[in-house]
Amino acid sequence: MDPLVLKKLNQARNDRKACVLVTNLDDGRDRLVLEGHLVEGELGEAISRALLTGKSMTIQINETEFFLNVHLPPAKIMVIGAVHITQAMAPIAKMAGYDLEVIDPRTAFATQERFEGTLVYSEWPEDVLANNPLDPYCALAAVTHDPKIDDFPIAEALRQNCFYVGALGSRKTHAKRVERLLAGGISQEKIERIKAPIGLDIGAASPQEIAVAVMAQIIEAFRKRRLN
Repeated sequence: MDPLVLKKLNQARNDRKACVLVTNLDDGRDRLVLEGHLVEGELGEAISRALLTGKSMTIQINETEFFLNVHLPPAKIMVIGAVHITQAMAPIAKMAGYDLEVIDPRTAFATQERFEGTLVYSEWPEDVLANNPLDPYCALAAVTHDPKIDDFPIAEALRQNCFYVGALGSRKTHAKRVERLLAGGISQEKIERIKAPIGLDIGAASPQEIAVAVMAQIIEAFRKRRLN
């Protein structure tokens, strides 16, 4: 591999930027294509498919073979609220291949005993996200039902174009949330991305069922996301 291409690849991975290493198998030349960079024709279409699926592949265009080596940042779920729903989500996320972290300043809830094997921050979201910024490969689920805790990370997730933003609460609760977000400078277009009430509409009632509905909605959002 060209050392310059390798340097760019390592930088993209460090920056949590999705990319595809395109290698011409006929002559061995390679180049790095970052997500969002336009490539025309069949090759561009194949790169887009590879970025969506996360699967590397060999393709043939005319008489030339290319190997597309996909590098996606690990998809991460940041849950605001160390509640029963989150306890049920953690093992489901792990089985589905998603990293899940929990933020809740309420120290009685945010304990390692309640979330064994899961990274838990017993701090305010503002403090945690200052050192662990959100990005387009993060999903945010706000489930505390407390605007003092939920509002900031929801707004930040919208600003950072997280692939999923969901918030627990009734339609009446969400209407008040929308008013606060608008007053805070978040556009109506961005606010409309929020999934509220949170989770797919499967008639979920228990925390465990809601966790399934939320995880299903997150997976759907990731696999059907729009590439920048």
